[in-house]
Amino acid sequence: MIDALDIDLAPVVAEQPFPLLFATVSGAHLYGFPSRDSDVDLRGVHLLPAADLVGLREPEETRSRMWDRDGVEMDLVTHDLRKFVRLMLRRNGYVLEQLLSPLVVHTTEAHRELAAFAPDVLTGHHAHHYRGFAQTQWRLFEKTGELKPLLYTFRVLLTGIHLMRSGEVQPHLPTLVAEVGAAPAYLPDLVAAKTEREHGEADVDHERVLADVERLHGVLDEAQAGSALPDVAGGYDALHDLVVRVRLEG
Repeated sequence: MIDALDIDLAPVVAEQPFPLLFATVSGAHLYGFPSRDSDVDLRGVHLLPAADLVGLREPEETRSRMWDRDGVEMDLVTHDLRKFVRLMLRRNGYVLEQLLSPLVVHTTEAHRELAAFAPDVLTGHHAHHYRGFAQTQWRLFEKTGELKPLLYTFRVLLTGIHLMRSGEVQPHLPTLVAEVGAAPAYLPDLVAAKTEREHGEADVDHERVLADVERLHGVLDEAQAGSALPDVAGGYDALHDLVVRVRLEG
């Protein structure tokens, strides 16, 4: 199996046209179920020149690229700092997972400052993000019968439950299975099957997994109702100041 951490990703950072404040590995490697042929999902933040944001031209706030590097499929998506921070403030758990990913390819002091704000922007409403993501992945599973969207369904539901209960963003499915008591006992077997192939049908009892998915939706609802997380994100003014300062320094 290709390990994202064994690939020299420093040249990818060096090739970017704008300075990167951070780049981390997301996707299946972060979630704990990479396959032998999984691509490497790189996510991060770039810093546009101030002139690009105050002039007449529309700025390229999001850059995306897919390519093959030494036989490995690479998928790179970065946002300009301002857009990324706005996403942080919009109850977007996905960008927080990228920000807090332990699979760090490139980091800066600005990255560390942004990560320190993660607890401030978490709210009980982040449950909506994970609930919606789970519904999308479940529909994809029902359409294709593939194991990958089924694992994503369970992963995001368990991440949402864990977040509502603990205030911690935890996207790693094997860890969630161990820490969230509601996790179905067969999930480790599905993770093991996923490591053998990126695309393939899920060998599961559809009625059983449907019942478990519906049960986890109920657990997420209960966890949200009882969560100590606030209703409104904090840190807006401090994040505004950070964006301005980093832009001017850049």
